[in-house]
Amino acid sequence: MDKKEITLRMIADREYETVNPEGNKVQMDMYNGEEKKNQSPMELLLSGLAGCSAVDAVLMMKKKRKLVKNFEIKAEGLRNEGTPAFYKSIHLHFILTSPDATELEFDKVVKLAVEKYCSVASSLKSDISYSTELKKVL
Repeated sequence: MDKKEITLRMIADREYETVNPEGNKVQMDMYNGEEKKNQSPMELLLSGLAGCSAVDAVLMMKKKRKLVKNFEIKAEGLRNEGTPAFYKSIHLHFILTSPDATELEFDKVVKLAVEKYCSVASSLKSDISYSTELKKVL
């Protein structure tokens, strides 16, 4: 089983940073408007889903020997009105710039990327068990 790990630390009340064992950092904040400098945790979830889907889709297009000049995904999530404000639905809009790929090929690749290969999408569909451990430092 492949284990992933990050450590989160508080920078300020609405600012946090995560770091993985290799030292790669991601900053996030929960500000609005001009104060906002980073993505929120829920925006990062959309970014993870889009990133995972993109890697799989682009690799499959290249495996089919198609030229990928540009690739974008616009991800939009509609959230629950109450608390918790979880995503009720997510829409991914895939945009491929390729002179030699057909729409049918691209459609098949996208379906496979999202529905079969993307680990983030599979995680969102599955039952995940959570556990917690507490440690209070004085």
